Amino acid sequence: MDGRDWNQFLFPYEQAVEELKVKLRALRAELKERDAYAPIEFVTGRVKKVSSILEKAKRLGVPPDRIETGIEDIAGIRIMCQFVEDIYILAELIRNRRDMRVVQEKDYVSHPKESGYRSYHLIVEYPVQTALGHKPVLAEIQLRTLAMNFWATIEHSLNYKYRGELPEHVRERLRLAAEAAFRLDREMSSIRKEIVEAQKEFSDKSDVVGKALAGIHDLYFSRRVSEASRFQQRFNELWEREDMAGLKDLCQEIQIALQRGGEGGIGEHGG
Repeated sequence: MDGRDWNQFLFPYEQAVEELKVKLRALRAELKERDAYAPIEFVTGRVKKVSSILEKAKRLGVPPDRIETGIEDIAGIRIMCQFVEDIYILAELIRNRRDMRVVQEKDYVSHPKESGYRSYHLIVEYPVQTALGHKPVLAEIQLRTLAMNFWATIEHSLNYKYRGELPEHVRERLRLAAEAAFRLDREMSSIRKEIVEAQKEFSDKSDVVGKALAGIHDLYFSRRVSEASRFQQRFNELWEREDMAGLKDLCQEIQIALQRGGEGGIGEHGG
């Protein structure tokens, strides 16, 4: 122990994690808006506990005054993807960003660890603006599929239970489970196009329905009750018939009515 103030030491890392989560979630939202599909399923983040930092520094032989550069994952971001292909798409997107600099990459997807662990690691240098000025910090961004993350979570729990000394029969079962998880990823990749198309169709349907109902609500709120009632009746009929083309047309009519701000020309549309 070197007597440092750990709260102050960790503050830039906590700030980096929060900022990176916001930026990567914004990236997901933008990609979905542009293409109705994003390679990011969800984003989480954490800062290592002091005990974990000290244990890792001891294990790697990192002296106290070299912890900032010797321990690369004090700040950690984890991004879940649906498909293995998404991992490499996302890695390229992060590589091309100007608000962080990739300093190292570890591809444990194509080259898994002996244990069966698969994940793609990016070590980035991220600039944090603190009260004392500019401070670059290292952060690790892990890219995984949901199947890879499920396996890694189980392995982490077992390693904790056995203090890193897993019995051979447990190691072997984990290796087999890792291969099964990766086979699942490969199977999902083989029908990726169909899955993505189905998700886009569902997203489009959800957007149309949400927009139409919000528009009808706005008409009610504006006291255009008879107009709103007619649109609601047509919506109910189209929804019952699962007529998506009709719902899209209705949604456009509702938006035009809202922009016009009056009832002229609406009365002729019945059920």
